[in-house]
Amino acid sequence: MDFIKKILQTNLFKITSLNSLSVLLKIGIGLITSKLLAVFVGPSGMALVGNLRNFSSSLESISSLGFQNGIVKYVAEEKENLNKLQKIIATVFVSLVVVAVIFSFVLYFLADFWNQEIFGNHFDYQIIFKAIALALPWYAISVFLLSLLNGLGKFKQVIWVNIIGNLIGLLVSLYMILHLKTLGALLSIVISPALLFFVIFYFINKEFRFFEMIRVRNFDFRIIKNLSSYSLMALVSSVLGPLVFLAIRKNVIVVVGLEQAGFWETITRISTYYMMFITTILSVYFFPKLAVAKNREETKTVFWSFYKNILTLFIVVLIVIYFARFFIIKLLFTSQFLPVTSLFLWQLMGDFLKAAALILGYQFFAKKMTMAFIISEIASLAVFYFLSNYLVPLFGVKGVVMSQTFDNFVYLLVLAIYFRKSLF
Repeated sequence: MDFIKKILQTNLFKITSLNSLSVLLKIGIGLITSKLLAVFVGPSGMALVGNLRNFSSSLESISSLGFQNGIVKYVAEEKENLNKLQKIIATVFVSLVVVAVIFSFVLYFLADFWNQEIFGNHFDYQIIFKAIALALPWYAISVFLLSLLNGLGKFKQVIWVNIIGNLIGLLVSLYMILHLKTLGALLSIVISPALLFFVIFYFINKEFRFFEMIRVRNFDFRIIKNLSSYSLMALVSSVLGPLVFLAIRKNVIVVVGLEQAGFWETITRISTYYMMFITTILSVYFFPKLAVAKNREETKTVFWSFYKNILTLFIVVLIVIYFARFFIIKLLFTSQFLPVTSLFLWQLMGDFLKAAALILGYQFFAKKMTMAFIISEIASLAVFYFLSNYLVPLFGVKGVVMSQTFDNFVYLLVLAIYFRKSLF
């Protein structure tokens, strides 16, 4: 009993429990929005939603300059030094606002070009890109403020922001999809993240007077230089990754059709729900721990804490999901989506390998290993892209999921060898 009591009192258990609540809430919200999408937009509309998500992900990463992980690291290190903290806040804020405004102009006045690139000639959704243009600066600052909270070690506040943001996203999605169908689904992707600014600002303003720190004299180019390595790493991952996914989805549409591409987007959407448990606990709890780890022994402790406490639980979750796959599809979507059940086994195996590799991948950011990360990321994306192009004509849409699984296996193996001294 004392052993169990000690576990219940640990900070990791408390954070994990609250994070689990956040993830469960988001999954519950996902059940509702997925059902709405299935009923009102169908598999073809789901493919369009996937295209916009990939494009938005790349754009949002560019607009935030890929600073997120760098901000977490430097704020975690300098949170007791008010002078340096002020310089970080002022420098990043000014940089992000300038970049976001420039991209907003490009999006707004070239909306027709982006519409053809993302949706093709058969759809006219220029209004989506004009909406992104207006929302982008708010989103960029939201990402910065959330990273700031994370770096300050305010784990609970970060998770509460995610919880409230998910509820806002649900309300926006409900209204938009019910009233505007596919257009509404696309607009909800754009609007919800921007509204998160007001939630995050409330929490950050309770820590300190944010705008009082935004002074021109606090702008420091050395901070931009220090963050540039993180920016390069994040942009390679967050921009190149979604673009590769977009290219693969376009190939799937050409080879096996828009509906089949919608099935891949469906299994990807389901995967996103349960992978949130891993990604959020990694970014909120484990990444700051890796960032301040002083030697290999401390790093090894963080790695194995994740594997023993988080990954073992995740395996159980994946097994339950596999046996409940028919129920999940019928609950989240419609009978029209039942072919997706054939993709579950490969997707779940791939996601287990991905989860095991993610904690190792965060070490690249924690220790600012720029070139090693870029090489491994580009190699991984190349394997995925070329293998999917080979397997899709042979196995249909299942070939994409098979390619992901193989790619995740190779990536995990490479990282395990590269970090073997910290791992073993």
